[in-house]
Amino acid sequence: MKDMKTTNWAASLTEHSLLLLFVMLLYTNCSRSGDAMAPVPPVTPNPPVTNEINFWLTKPDESVKLQKQSTILAFGTTVNQYANIEVDENAVFQTVDGFGYTLTGGSAEVINSLNASTKAALLQELFGSADGSIGISYLRLSIGASDLNASPFTYDDMPAGQTDINLSNFSLAPDMTGVIALLKEILAINPNIKILACPWSAPVWMKDNNNFVGGSLQTQYYSVYAQYFVKYVQQMKAQGITIDAITPQNEPLHGGNNPSMVMQAAQQASFIKSYLGPAFLAANLPVKIIIYDHNCDNTDYAISILNDAAAKAFINGAAFHLYAGDISALSTVHAAHSDKAVYFTEQYTPSNGSFSGDLKWHLKNVVIGSMRNWSRNALEWNLASNGAFQPHTPGGCTVCKGALTVETNSSFTRNVGYYIIAHASKFVAPNATRIGSNIAGNLNNVAFKTPDGKKVLIVENDGGASEIFNIKYNGKWAVVSLDAGAVGTFVW
Repeated sequence: MKDMKTTNWAASLTEHSLLLLFVMLLYTNCSRSGDAMAPVPPVTPNPPVTNEINFWLTKPDESVKLQKQSTILAFGTTVNQYANIEVDENAVFQTVDGFGYTLTGGSAEVINSLNASTKAALLQELFGSADGSIGISYLRLSIGASDLNASPFTYDDMPAGQTDINLSNFSLAPDMTGVIALLKEILAINPNIKILACPWSAPVWMKDNNNFVGGSLQTQYYSVYAQYFVKYVQQMKAQGITIDAITPQNEPLHGGNNPSMVMQAAQQASFIKSYLGPAFLAANLPVKIIIYDHNCDNTDYAISILNDAAAKAFINGAAFHLYAGDISALSTVHAAHSDKAVYFTEQYTPSNGSFSGDLKWHLKNVVIGSMRNWSRNALEWNLASNGAFQPHTPGGCTVCKGALTVETNSSFTRNVGYYIIAHASKFVAPNATRIGSNIAGNLNNVAFKTPDGKKVLIVENDGGASEIFNIKYNGKWAVVSLDAGAVGTFVW
């Protein structure tokens, strides 16, 4: 048994050792410049990650439609194995005029049937600049009726057997309470909206078959018809509506619609260089003349006209639809005449189409595809119809679904065409510039730099599975996920 002295000594030694250790620790923390204690640096937590990319999403199952996401997206440099969509603002392409629809006579009729408060709210949503708006910036009009009017007409219809070579009977009256009245309300919201106008038919007394359907413009009336365009532009201007551009004929190779008119390339070239171009010049009308306005399966039509130097001098560019052919046709024409613009002016969504299928196809082709092939605009077809896909002419389109369905005087539905255009129009302002971005696998995309310096990237996942990818910009990247068939617009 240890004696008590030994035990107390051991305890005293232990206490002495602890005190010595404490002094040594104090010493090592002293300042080198004196006796003061060096400050202990505070423990700094990692800063919170702040969002750098705003993200709007539409899913193919309609569970999410143009909704801003709460996902935190920030650029960083952590290495991963995902595919890159690299946005390059030093690669600069065309300037964008805008995104929108055709304001048909039928569209105006059903929108004008809404009560005042519902209509006012809808027009602000469509054409305004507030957060809840989609910022439509481009409209196409028919000169006279299209097939989505209740009946065919022009602005100078005459009794059978009579003509009006002085156009003394010319009048905008058939559209005054419809399209023109609605346009005035739209222009009060967005006075800078661009307007393209084109006829479905000349007055029947000018045609070789004296019928709204098919037939061609008689050469003896080329000069009169040029003045018909002049009167249209001037009288629309008198109503406070500036026409930015015209095409001489909608779908000039399709004579089966009601109304319609066939105009071969040689006829269009002759009409422009000898009549329409000089008439606009003489009247001092700075209106763009855009040729063709038909399908992507024919590039020879536009190229052959542009190869005619006398016609080309009056032409701004060529317009396309995609009911046949491939969207790359726009690049073919651009390559042949890179000093002229190309446009995408019509594509409809059908009454029997699916939301998911139309969302994918139209984003891939009409929005992303047209823009990647030099188009200055992207337009869907009909802005609005009723629940029976009316009005339309006898023989007109019976399956053309509007971007909106007007159901009652106080209710409407936003259809897939609304979201197709909104994913671009809400974010890409007129005079934005398309900039470089690479296609990564199934991730179709197009990028823009807006006039205020923001970058916009629209991505459509064309594959059958969800994909994770990087948005790469200026040497950094953000990791993003997009469901199969979904569309995302990313803004930073």
